[in-house]
Amino acid sequence: MVRNVLGSILALIGATAAVWSPFQAWYDGRHGRYFRLDELFSGAGITDAKAELLGSVFLPFAVAALLALVGVVLRARLLVALAGVLVLGFTVLWMVRQGQAEGSLTVAGDGSGLGQGLLNSLGGGVFLLLGAAVMAGRGRRTRRTEPTPEPAPEPTSTAPTLDGDGWPPRTP
Repeated sequence: MVRNVLGSILALIGATAAVWSPFQAWYDGRHGRYFRLDELFSGAGITDAKAELLGSVFLPFAVAALLALVGVVLRARLLVALAGVLVLGFTVLWMVRQGQAEGSLTVAGDGSGLGQGLLNSLGGGVFLLLGAAVMAGRGRRTRRTEPTPEPAPEPTSTAPTLDGDGWPPRTP
């Protein structure tokens, strides 16, 4: 029970961080909600074009948060782990595509380079995976069978039973 509660808390923290991350700066002050989702899969790579909210990287993170929420409610470790893999997968894919577009990825203290939003998405994915690992899950259902009553022993002889003195018992 404690493992499920702790794993659920970790998973919900991870889902919250992942959904919040597109609203923060990812690279050079540009928020994640402005990166178009289809640019991650196109040959052109990351461009300066702005995206609508549901056409940005917010969409896979929202789907992952929904998967995590369903996984927590159903105590399904697999759904929570799938949500973590989805968040980390899209984050790493974005990093690869951004690195191809820029030539390299940088981290700088002045706000240029990788930002807080990217860190939140990576942390959210890791928290989702940790939550799935900590959760005990539903457990295995075993069929509960009633014990079968043992059959009454059959008498071995047809002779009347005798009491301790060798006489048949008295009937009242």
